[in-house]
Amino acid sequence: MEGCINTEKDVDKLIIKFDTYKKQTFQTFEHLVQHIEKLKEDIQNEADFQNSKSQHTVIAQANKKLKSHGQKLSSQHKDLHSSVSRIGKTVDRNFDMECGSINMHEILPDHAHHTLFNQAICEHFYRQGSVSIAESIAKDANLQINDKWRQPFVEMNDIISGLQNKMVEPALEWCARNREQLHKEKSDLEFKLHRLKFIELIKKGPSHQHFALQYSRHFQQFAPVQCKEIQQLMGCFLFVKQGLSNSPYCDMLSDDIWAEICMDFLHDACRVTGMSVDSPLTTSFSAGCQALPALLAIKSVIEQRQCSGALSNNDELPIDIDLDACQHYHSVFACPILRQQTTVKNPPLRLVCGHVISRDALTKLVSGSKVKCPYCPVEQSPNDAKEVFF
Repeated sequence: MEGCINTEKDVDKLIIKFDTYKKQTFQTFEHLVQHIEKLKEDIQNEADFQNSKSQHTVIAQANKKLKSHGQKLSSQHKDLHSSVSRIGKTVDRNFDMECGSINMHEILPDHAHHTLFNQAICEHFYRQGSVSIAESIAKDANLQINDKWRQPFVEMNDIISGLQNKMVEPALEWCARNREQLHKEKSDLEFKLHRLKFIELIKKGPSHQHFALQYSRHFQQFAPVQCKEIQQLMGCFLFVKQGLSNSPYCDMLSDDIWAEICMDFLHDACRVTGMSVDSPLTTSFSAGCQALPALLAIKSVIEQRQCSGALSNNDELPIDIDLDACQHYHSVFACPILRQQTTVKNPPLRLVCGHVISRDALTKLVSGSKVKCPYCPVEQSPNDAKEVFF
């Protein structure tokens, strides 16, 4: 992740250089065009121009000026090329080109896993609103996309696009259809949307005061919970003539409120539809960026000690990798006997007495055809143990 940040900083610096060069180039060209136009007018107005030595001097100076500016722009352009090449060096310095060597091939062992992976890619582009890209990928991967699965993503992006253009009606219609579920989630999204619509009417001045007053009736249903905020909104009527920008309510005009409502809608829409806020692809990529440096370090150690199978022969990593708290999604069971985290091949098992241990621990505890619980005197058959899913 640090490498991405460093590269992004260098790219930002390069973009600033490009913008500065572009601005200077246009200014220089504009200045030169004006200079040449003026010189052209002088030539047309002077009948004895060709016999005038002073005019020849003026033309020579003009040529010299054009050449000087051309050389300066060319030099600056070369400097941009060197800056672009430095981006490549930054990428080489911050990223290992051989990171593919730590890939575990058994992650995508069959067609079913490849299909799921392609579905995750399609879902990411649907979430981003890039419908054409998602459908092209689905076509190339021969995915059968169900319209019921696809439609929520398309609708969410259409609504967010409307909010970015300060149109709340599509979002309000969505809230009306999902009002019951929003109430269960204790969401105040619908109130925030009505508040934005009300403020837009107030901003139009005294001519729309009557419409704003009529629209304020929508706040009645939210009065038990949002009483204080509704009172503040009603106070806006006192400053309709002078404008909200010159009132104590000027903070309501900030464009940041529209950015916040987009995020609020995204979070609530994902909760209502049972989806995560971030796409699985984004989540996996973020976790991979955090884990990759440690994996590259252990890869180097493994190569030095000539034990290359350590990264591919097991269903778990040879080292612990601490991800950010936002990357923790479920609890992990560690066997109290072997002090190891359970895996797919070594799942947790519940004994008849209720105690839970790992399958490897159960195998080690078997004596004859019986196994005795390590925590109580109960004995049972190993076949009576049941797998537990966390």
